[in-house]
Amino acid sequence: MRNAEVTKDLILRESGNLFNTQGYKATSISDITKATGLTKGAIYRHFESKSDLEQQALRSLAKLMFNELGSSISKAGTFQLKMEATFSFFEEYMHTPLYEGGCPILNAATEADDTNSVLRQQAFNMLVQFKASAKKIIENGIKNNQVKPNTDAAFYATIIIATLEGGIMMSKLEGNPESILLAIQHLRSLTDQISI
Repeated sequence: MRNAEVTKDLILRESGNLFNTQGYKATSISDITKATGLTKGAIYRHFESKSDLEQQALRSLAKLMFNELGSSISKAGTFQLKMEATFSFFEEYMHTPLYEGGCPILNAATEADDTNSVLRQQAFNMLVQFKASAKKIIENGIKNNQVKPNTDAAFYATIIIATLEGGIMMSKLEGNPESILLAIQHLRSLTDQISI
């Protein structure tokens, strides 16, 4: 890797952790210079603006999340195992997070809401991708006779993601993994109900 790529990766990693823990609005370029040991000029050589850095950092966090989750899912051979890979990812997140601060989709969506339309759209796109992946797992399960044929894939994909995201939010707020573990316990039961 060239020095420019290494520097950009460092900026994305450190700013991503800061944005995801402190918030996008609350994190200043000065915070990022302290975390990276770089000057403002060095940061702006790689990013047009703070907004550009925010967007690229969120994309970087999403890529990390989806690559890790996708890798585990792709190794699993059945619907049940793919769902278990998904649940394990969220279960383990509380103990060994890929990044600091919780789920980047939830954090960006909550903060951006009506104040940052670009970040909100980016978080929305991540959610769409996540829902589409969950829906595809269920549809493939139906096709492979592993899921009951009358299962509404879009409905269950929404319920699964909403439950996981809600469980993560509650566990982060409560400072312990109990809520996400209870949420996953419920989802395992739900998965059993729709499985053949």
